[in-house]
Amino acid sequence: MGPMLQDDGSSVTSSSPLQFFSRMSPNIGSSHPWLRELKPEERGLYLIHLLLACANHVSNGSLDNANLALEQISHLAAPDGDTMQRIAAYFAESLSERVLKSWPGIYRALQFTRMPVVSEEILARKLYFELFPFLKLAFVVTNQSILEAMDGEKMVHIIDLNASEPAQWIALIQALSARPEGPPHLRITGVHQQKEVLEQVAHRLTDEAEKLDLPFQFNPVVCKLENLDVEKLRVKTGEALAISSVLQLHTLLATDDETLRKSSSLGLFNHVNGANGGNANRRSSPSNDSASSSPTSVNASAKMDGFLASLWGLSPKIMVITEQDSNHNGSGLMERLSEALYFYAALFDCLESTLPRASVERRKVEKMLLGEEIKNIIACEGGERRERHEKLDRWMQRLDIAGFGSIPLSYMGMLQARRLLQGCSCDGYRIKEENGCVVICWQDRPLFSVSAWRCRR
Repeated sequence: MGPMLQDDGSSVTSSSPLQFFSRMSPNIGSSHPWLRELKPEERGLYLIHLLLACANHVSNGSLDNANLALEQISHLAAPDGDTMQRIAAYFAESLSERVLKSWPGIYRALQFTRMPVVSEEILARKLYFELFPFLKLAFVVTNQSILEAMDGEKMVHIIDLNASEPAQWIALIQALSARPEGPPHLRITGVHQQKEVLEQVAHRLTDEAEKLDLPFQFNPVVCKLENLDVEKLRVKTGEALAISSVLQLHTLLATDDETLRKSSSLGLFNHVNGANGGNANRRSSPSNDSASSSPTSVNASAKMDGFLASLWGLSPKIMVITEQDSNHNGSGLMERLSEALYFYAALFDCLESTLPRASVERRKVEKMLLGEEIKNIIACEGGERRERHEKLDRWMQRLDIAGFGSIPLSYMGMLQARRLLQGCSCDGYRIKEENGCVVICWQDRPLFSVSAWRCRR
């Protein structure tokens, strides 16, 4: 795996061999001032080489070599540099966190004072919505699919499995209020683990519905998706039901084996030498992940199977799912790191094309959202590893097994999405149709998929 960079070192979204670097590079750990004099494209390729070498050392338990690789990366990576420098900084941090988990005492001590600030995270998610077109495109396609499915319905109930952004439903309320036959009675059930987020969404939607004289109710359900009791969704007989899931379902693929979850919190490292002495270069042996990850078959998660079965039991007229379109759920660290490098390099590249490198907003999104996702994919295992993104074909298999049939997304939805893209300040974004679904790309790199489903009886 070896992406080729643009002249300014900003892109790693196309592939090129890296073998020449393994021949020309010095032994990892040796000090060479020429590292700082590399051209951007050479530096980017060398950073990829170092990250892959470091991940290989971590997987094999060669922690001293991993440390030396991280030291060289630190001379080249920079969270405020070009795309490859920025992404290398976050991947290096993730690999170092994985190594630190082999010393649970040190790792936990470093976590004591790290308190997530909810307001900062909410701000970062709003910035993500504004800076990238991905969610806007997903909302446009989802709303059009729901509108067409609810044509003529008098009682409409929408379940939002991640009710954090009111913009989607404000647009739908406006569209429903303009129906020639008059608006339906609309009920939205929002699921989110943060009460204040649901309160903000409820306030915005209630205001909009009152302005347009549309009968409306909001039902907040404060809980994590994995703990959701479908009874709390209050689905009633006689109402037409739609379900929307935006970047949520993949979290249910985390293994629900309590033993594996506990072992992952200890870092999944087996100390092999300890008091018996031994090679200091192999102080501990990180797991190869094969025993700690959920299998890669579509039946991997009992939690997912049960959840989809419960949604099927609600008999929705339509369910629209948006997911990251990349395989970050492989059992091995090397596979996940390679896949994640391509995927996140594309996202960092989007920001490189949109905002200056010194942008505070850009740093917030990269650090608080993208960086945290990378860390979860690389540093975590078992139940802790929640960012288990998968490709569209895997989701299609899984939903088919659960009793759902695919609904081709509408021509009007695609037309609206293309119009929205034309209004973007950056022309690197693309959308394409694949098996009746929408795939959103950066250049030719698929990043997100939107698919619609109905219950198959």
